[in-house]
Amino acid sequence: MSVLAIDDLHASVVTDTGPREILRGVSLSVESGSTHAVMGPNGSGKSTLAYVIAGHPKYVVTSGTITLDGEDVLSMSVDERARAGLFLAMQYPVEVPGVSVSNFLRTSATAVRGEAPKLRTWIKEMKDAMGVLQMDPSFAERNVNEGFSGGEKKRHEILQLSMLKPKIAILDETDSGLDVDALRVVSEGVNAFREETGAGTLLITHYTRILRYIHPDHVHVFVDGRIVESGGPELAAVLESEGYERFVTTPAS
Repeated sequence: MSVLAIDDLHASVVTDTGPREILRGVSLSVESGSTHAVMGPNGSGKSTLAYVIAGHPKYVVTSGTITLDGEDVLSMSVDERARAGLFLAMQYPVEVPGVSVSNFLRTSATAVRGEAPKLRTWIKEMKDAMGVLQMDPSFAERNVNEGFSGGEKKRHEILQLSMLKPKIAILDETDSGLDVDALRVVSEGVNAFREETGAGTLLITHYTRILRYIHPDHVHVFVDGRIVESGGPELAAVLESEGYERFVTTPAS
């Protein structure tokens, strides 16, 4: 059992006019086997939460804590967080020219596991994972995200997830830019990962459509840098029918 615990987290970003607070006291715990959906309007700070957990240097934590199994995440470097068991599927994955998908994944797995996977075992493992995501085997020899479509980039993110097998997966708007078929395939990849590993999942999204495939145990409404309401899957249905207006116009308690 692993637990990602966030307690009263405040974080700022440096702008031309000085620091601007974005996270304003976030408290949340994500346990193994559970899926938490964080939903909210544009600009509410959802992606900032993901980046702060992952250790993006653009953001400065001003108070609060993040721990993984009791260990202080904020004292870890980005690569130490990955080795500890945190994974971030990015909304806008970057290109890595000159590095093939196969080499990138094997190098990443070596860093996380502490030793290089045996080549024969690795090839089968990667082929099986690509099959779940309906990816052509030739995809493995392409440069990371170079010339990829939006759907291909998101499938590659989930391919990384399935190969690295983190304790806690953070999915930042994985549904962004996906058509209906790609959304279904990517969601099936996430579900296969969850069933295989029993990992915890923090799913950040604007829309409920991905929740038709990835069913959350908990739903949190995120507005103005904080969680303003939490509930079960039924809360997502309320947001689908009513939107975020009542949460945006009503000051958080």
